Amino acid sequence: MKPSLTLLKIGGNVIDRPETLTGVLGAFAGLQTRKVLVHGGGKSAGRMMLRLGIQPKMIDGRRITDRATLDVVTMVYAGLINKNIVAGLQRFACNAIGLSGADANVVPAVKRPVKETDYGYVGDLTPENIGADTLERLLELGLTPVLSPITHDGRGTLLNTNADTVASAVAIALCRHYEIQLLFCFEKNGVLRDPSDDASAIALIDEALFSRYKADGTVSAGMIPKLDNAFDALRNGVAEVRICSPAGLTTSGGTCIRLKHDSPSVQHP
Repeated sequence: MKPSLTLLKIGGNVIDRPETLTGVLGAFAGLQTRKVLVHGGGKSAGRMMLRLGIQPKMIDGRRITDRATLDVVTMVYAGLINKNIVAGLQRFACNAIGLSGADANVVPAVKRPVKETDYGYVGDLTPENIGADTLERLLELGLTPVLSPITHDGRGTLLNTNADTVASAVAIALCRHYEIQLLFCFEKNGVLRDPSDDASAIALIDEALFSRYKADGTVSAGMIPKLDNAFDALRNGVAEVRICSPAGLTTSGGTCIRLKHDSPSVQHP
């Protein structure tokens, strides 16, 4: 039997709120499994860009990354946020090591080709290229990798990659070594039926429901790539995927993602 590993992805207001982040890191440090943390930080980067006179641009929840934007997100993601999270985990005796995708070649990427949209310096991932063996060696040394979503193309160019995509790809790559639980943690209680009502979290979403919710607008914008990555992880061997709030980390709350309903007791809402 493969050992268990929890891969936690955090972003949004979890990172922006120091007390919330401290609570999440404490709960994560206390998990009795091997652990990997992937973080985003789009709101922090957006604020820094505005301070520098750069207007952020997003399409369907994904950032357009020109050269100026790349410089900012590299400083914020791989620098400030990454090292603050590493320091926060050390507070809880979780021996963390902060990495960008370029460090030890753990997350190589390919610059996204220009089609209908030019995303700029954005990297696309292939799970087979993730440095899973390197991450396993770090884990076996008792270290907890903390990955920023700054990747690289192997030719000296850094790339900005969606953090949910990094989390999914790393989870898939580590499946050959571990039984993976993938948690996407953000400020909401899960995938909400009504974005203005935090009590409207959907307990379970399968692929059929996802298609329906996209069509009727229940899920949109940044939630679509998050769910795309969740289903991709499940299709490629990840054992469990859940989208939850910080409170859901220790209560098994939030939205459970499955490829299909496998229990006759569970009914579509």
